[in-house]
Amino acid sequence: MANRKNYPRLVLLMLALGFIAFSALNTLLFGRLRIDFTEGGLYTISDGTREIIAGIGEPIDVYFFFSDKATREAAPLRTYARRVRELLEEYAHEADGRIRLHVVDPEPFSEAEDQAGEFGLQAVPLDGSGDKVYLGLAATNAYGDKQVLPFFQPEREEFLEYEVSKLVAALTATRKPVIGLVSGLQMAGGFDMMSSQPTPAWMVVDQLREGFELRTLGPQADKIDADITTLLLVHPSTLSPAMQYAVDQFVMKGGKALVFVDPYCESARATPNPMMPQEPGATASTLGSLFSAWGVDYAMDKVVGDPGTALQISVGADQTPVAHPGFLGLGPDNVASGDVVTARLESLNLGFAGALSQAKGATTRFEPLLQSSDKAGLIDSSRMQAARDPSVLLAELKPGGQRYTLAARISGPAKSAFPAPQKEGDAYVAESKDINVLVVADADMLADRFWVQVQNFFGQRIATAWADNAAFLQNGIENMSGNSSLIQVRGRGRFSRPFDLVQSIRQGAEARYRASADELQKRLDETEKRLDELQNGKQDSRQLVLSPEQEATLDEFQDQKLRIRKELREVRHRMDSDIEKLGTLLKVLNIVVAPVLLTLCLFGWHRFRVRRSQLRDARGTA
Repeated sequence: MANRKNYPRLVLLMLALGFIAFSALNTLLFGRLRIDFTEGGLYTISDGTREIIAGIGEPIDVYFFFSDKATREAAPLRTYARRVRELLEEYAHEADGRIRLHVVDPEPFSEAEDQAGEFGLQAVPLDGSGDKVYLGLAATNAYGDKQVLPFFQPEREEFLEYEVSKLVAALTATRKPVIGLVSGLQMAGGFDMMSSQPTPAWMVVDQLREGFELRTLGPQADKIDADITTLLLVHPSTLSPAMQYAVDQFVMKGGKALVFVDPYCESARATPNPMMPQEPGATASTLGSLFSAWGVDYAMDKVVGDPGTALQISVGADQTPVAHPGFLGLGPDNVASGDVVTARLESLNLGFAGALSQAKGATTRFEPLLQSSDKAGLIDSSRMQAARDPSVLLAELKPGGQRYTLAARISGPAKSAFPAPQKEGDAYVAESKDINVLVVADADMLADRFWVQVQNFFGQRIATAWADNAAFLQNGIENMSGNSSLIQVRGRGRFSRPFDLVQSIRQGAEARYRASADELQKRLDETEKRLDELQNGKQDSRQLVLSPEQEATLDEFQDQKLRIRKELREVRHRMDSDIEKLGTLLKVLNIVVAPVLLTLCLFGWHRFRVRRSQLRDARGTA
């Protein structure tokens, strides 16, 4: 009997010992094994990131700077910092020693803070108290190269893996690919004659400079540097014959090119200074004979009007936004899902785009990347410019019942547009077995106003993209320059999973808090109004001493203010108390209740088996 009474205790002891042994064995044998059950693969890095990590030769030191102690009360920021750290730990785990992760808390006036400053990281104010916090990344390779992410912004969470992977890729590359930019627009920055102020570079240019060496070539140049791997032509309206020949031979010799032409480029319209009249820039562009050689048909006087993808725009300050057939908002149905350049794009905005098609007798392959809807039609670019009322254009538009190609990949065999060399001693190539060109019939899509909101963040220009226009360009450049790994990483979606119950409690309490604050402000305004009235009543009095009535009013105001401040503190305390109680309850459920329930279930199952065994023995004895 004594043994039977001690049996349950022995079972619990064995279960506990078995759990400890299992945990130790699991850590020993499967410590490196990870299984991600989260929605969207929260803790799983992409295949593109794995390819980048696989290319690491010499070890990389990664320093994650986070003000841990200074953010004890900043729960959202701490949650995001933990998300960043866990991702970095995945990188280090995947790299198997080739990424050395260092987590640093740069406390004020410490050597760690000096180190953060040397790397160029930014300390950002946490709140009105003046406290500043770090949440940034710096990395160095064995050759002394340095890459920095000054501050991880939670609102850019969907780009977190892309930014880290781009940083690692930059440190592993022996040299940045060289991109040659030829443009008839002031993409790299210029000068505004109206304001007499310099204009910043387009955001797409700033982003390209982060991962590539961007070299600007003039439209009137006569050669392309030998170390340029990819050519980017944007609205080449003033390309000289010598530069056309240079582009032709660059492509014939295996060079890659991205070409953005436009039947009506708004960005090319000049804003002349009244004191210094000037001719407006050419608003239409084409590559003429080069397109013919590449097997591309393009009418530079026709614009695609598409009611099916028309964007809502405001034609006047006080007018309701209306659909404009010339401004296109392309979605997933309008992009080629099978091409690496466009596969992950969800939203693209174009303005007055042209139509591309394959020329008759072309030897090249013509693969559409961006297309209109089947409700589209062609409109003369001059008509599109002159019409002020989009509804008139919609009424005049005659759908052709086909989807017009707005961007295409051109590849395969092609002959030179020039039957003979144009320069003495030139290594002329008359025919290529496989050219590789991307042609887009819109240049305005790269302008900031079509895809991004730019803000100044402590001296830095921060871009918040609301369309994938820059991603399209980046994808094309990366694909052409031979590194498609980053395309697989870009824009994996947001990872935050808000706790709805906590949010509901917090929002309800903050609503009460705001109501109390509004009441305080209202009473304050009423008291000040009363004081003004009392002061105006003392018309001839020049005394500096307050009257008894004023003193009584002030005392009443002070009492009211103290009472309402007390209310505010109580509301805030109740809010924090509710959230703290909820947090405690969840901890108890996870740490205590769940294991206890599991243990009771196992114990009940064991008792059931013992009882069944006893009954079976009793029947056998009988």
